Amino acid sequence: MDYLLNNSTSDRLLFRKLQPSDFNVWLPFHEDKRTSEFWEGLPENPIKACKADFERTLYRYEYNLGGKLALIHKQTKTFLGLAGLLVQEIHEKKEIEIAYSLLPKHWNMGYATEAAKECVDYAISNNLCSSLISIIHKDNIPSQKVAQRNGLTLDFETTYHGNPVYIFRINL
Repeated sequence: MDYLLNNSTSDRLLFRKLQPSDFNVWLPFHEDKRTSEFWEGLPENPIKACKADFERTLYRYEYNLGGKLALIHKQTKTFLGLAGLLVQEIHEKKEIEIAYSLLPKHWNMGYATEAAKECVDYAISNNLCSSLISIIHKDNIPSQKVAQRNGLTLDFETTYHGNPVYIFRINL
């Protein structure tokens, strides 16, 4: 199955594969302490964190595990952040996660909600799975609101990579 929304579009967004040339544009995400305030276990050095992010994404691309794609504003061509579908394992079960992360200067503009909705629509139109999840830290209220705006509801609470999380779910 192809979990990548490569070249998909929504009203304002274009999804495209992450490229090595995006590194310096994405680095400010890891330099801003607010972006990791809820998540334990990430490298503290922004360059190492960004490099690890890129390595995980490229690994996912190579092994058909989905992956976050660059979100590009269609009109301005501005790099806004990353979003996509990720193959995850939760409680020994394969799940498809909607993931989204935006550069802080693009927060509160509806881009995460729009990107997540496009992920839902893509999964439905390609018959990828019977449900989608989002793995969200218990304290990350803004991401929880994005999930809820797209019809995901709290399914259960667990620990994921040492972090207390809620699993939000939408049945397709």
